[in-house]
Amino acid sequence: MANGSTLQKAIDLVNKATEEDRKKNYEEALRLYEHAVKYFLHAIKYETHSERAKESLREKCSQYLDRADKLKEYLTKGKKKKPVKDGESNNSKSEDKKSDSDSDSEDPDKKKLLSKLEGAIVVEKPKVKWSDVAGLEGAKEALKEAVILPIKFPHLFTGKRIPWKGILLFGPPGTGKSYLAKAVATEANNSTFFSVSSSDLVSKWLGESEKLVKSLFDLARQHKPSIIFIDEVDSLCSSRSDNESESARRIKTEFLVQMQGVGNDTDGILVLGATNIPWVLDAAIRRRFEKRIYIPLPEEHARLLMFKLHLGNTKHTLSEDDLKTLAKKTEGYSGADISIVVRDALMQPVRKVQSATHFCRVRGPSNNDPNVIVDDLLSPCSPGYPGAMEMTWVDVPGEKLLEPPVTMSDMLRSLATSKPTVNDEDMVKLNKFKEDFGQEG
Repeated sequence: MANGSTLQKAIDLVNKATEEDRKKNYEEALRLYEHAVKYFLHAIKYETHSERAKESLREKCSQYLDRADKLKEYLTKGKKKKPVKDGESNNSKSEDKKSDSDSDSEDPDKKKLLSKLEGAIVVEKPKVKWSDVAGLEGAKEALKEAVILPIKFPHLFTGKRIPWKGILLFGPPGTGKSYLAKAVATEANNSTFFSVSSSDLVSKWLGESEKLVKSLFDLARQHKPSIIFIDEVDSLCSSRSDNESESARRIKTEFLVQMQGVGNDTDGILVLGATNIPWVLDAAIRRRFEKRIYIPLPEEHARLLMFKLHLGNTKHTLSEDDLKTLAKKTEGYSGADISIVVRDALMQPVRKVQSATHFCRVRGPSNNDPNVIVDDLLSPCSPGYPGAMEMTWVDVPGEKLLEPPVTMSDMLRSLATSKPTVNDEDMVKLNKFKEDFGQEG
């Protein structure tokens, strides 16, 4: 189980809720139970890594939601009947009790499915703005058109003018498809963002997977406007074939029905998919993604911006011309490849400190207060440098080390060892798919 602060907060809230429940302060107990469940869901999404721990937390969430429902029902009926205690069977002989149990006969299963999917809701926004995404102006405009504008100006989207219901982002790996989704989650303030993977929807129990798909869309309708983001959508919606399993076929069929089936309301719901291999998608699924936007490898100006973004405020000596040179040298690199090059270069000063045999005294800003300039800082140097002292990093006091800046030679050294990861064969297939079905991002 995770030990994060969010999980601890959830446990504290549950303890308070049960205490208020025992004191018969049902309104406060209900509020605390619901608040605690939100923290539990966030812990499942971001802090818990073990599947067993996630399942345990989901079961607890289901218990607390059941208790909260009982309290809500009791409070709604104006305290006409005593709320059922946890674990106590609901065996009243009254007619209204019977009718309640009859109407809710399928509720436990539905609640169980919904509690599993609650973990897909992104509680805390990722804090990625449009400006943090380098390039990809076409993709950003299409997403604003589909998500932001209908929320801000609903009167524009009336009559026959309706927002897009399905957008597919496809392109080579590491080009920013998932990063764009994070920007959508941040910028769409009033929307509920569902981040779904195949593990959230695939179950070993017969018939449960398609029920999870249906419940996901039901949940999205309850919380609309909603965005359902499915990363690596090809793992769920590949082409149907004769030799695939019956359960896989049923999941795809349910997706097709929910995305654009008869009798299903899709107003206020956007399905956002991302994939590196769009050619394996089923033709019917591909049709339901009305906009298919190609996210290409970054162009030179975008690569220049990426170098600047990844360097951030780290101390370096690179000029604008140096960065332009690096942007030219990284033709064929994805955004993720450039990120790895910069991260490796940022470690070069650390390696210099680690391998240095001599240090010299230099003047520079104090580590304790950058506004104060001191003369006794230590920096790695060559043995022949004037004033060089033979010592290793172990002998240097922590507050006396001057951080060596990242240099152009550091960047070139990292660039020489970091190769692009995009496959030429896949690029041919992606370009063919773009020409046949897609549009430039």
